Amino acid sequence: MKETAGDFKLKRSFSNAFRGFCWVFKTEWNFRIHLAICTIAVMLGLSLEISLFEWLALILCSALVIVSEVLNTALEYLADAVHPEVNRRVGRSKDVAAAGVMIAAVAAFVVGAIVFLPKIWDWLTKLIEN
Repeated sequence: MKETAGDFKLKRSFSNAFRGFCWVFKTEWNFRIHLAICTIAVMLGLSLEISLFEWLALILCSALVIVSEVLNTALEYLADAVHPEVNRRVGRSKDVAAAGVMIAAVAAFVVGAIVFLPKIWDWLTKLIEN
């Protein structure tokens, strides 16, 4: 089967995205922390047998946090490239982007608490009763 120009562009797009993911993973501590927390949430979800709706909420919140972190990182690097010297407005834009990540992380934490705390409470109650 012959590779078309569209196939090449698609492969290149995925290659660029994967390279960006690897770069963010290597260079950004907060990104690795968020990924670790997402991994823990998935393991908890599997262990506690959460519902389909709970999986959807968990996946959407996790994706929101990861995407927010990636976009925040992209904005920071772009701002530094465009305006390398210290600038109050550039600093403020970075702070606002970081606030977006924080809002997403807090929302994900609340959703995680709503999903997991009742199940953990039930598990602990059964453990104590036996």
